Amino acid sequence: MLQLNTELEGKTAFFGDLQDRISSLGYTIGGNWDYHKGSFDSILCREEGETIYLRIPFTVTQGELDDYEAHIKFQSPYLIKHVVNVGLDKDENSLLTTTGFDQFQSPVDQDGNISDKNRWEHAGEQEVQKVLRLLQ
Repeated sequence: MLQLNTELEGKTAFFGDLQDRISSLGYTIGGNWDYHKGSFDSILCREEGETIYLRIPFTVTQGELDDYEAHIKFQSPYLIKHVVNVGLDKDENSLLTTTGFDQFQSPVDQDGNISDKNRWEHAGEQEVQKVLRLLQ
């Protein structure tokens, strides 16, 4: 995990409105959300079973996350790297698995080491700037 130092932390937004706009940048709601917290996730890079994600966590300060009008407050964004096994699979899903589209495969390493940290910090900070522009 690589924590990013940005101006996003502490900013607030309406969940539904932002979700509508942020999806155009490739963000989705992270899978481990609940009614009081969640994250917007985006893929920065996917190569040969390794994926680097930008995760922008937030807490719900008013309402619940499934409410379009819920208010959210951002926490510090960070980068994570998942590593999955892309070896040959002998069953009917082998094409899906080797192309990285096996949605049921668990990462071999959910918090892989991120090499070239300066490169990925810079890339993550640039993506966060795009999100900040959506909040203006």
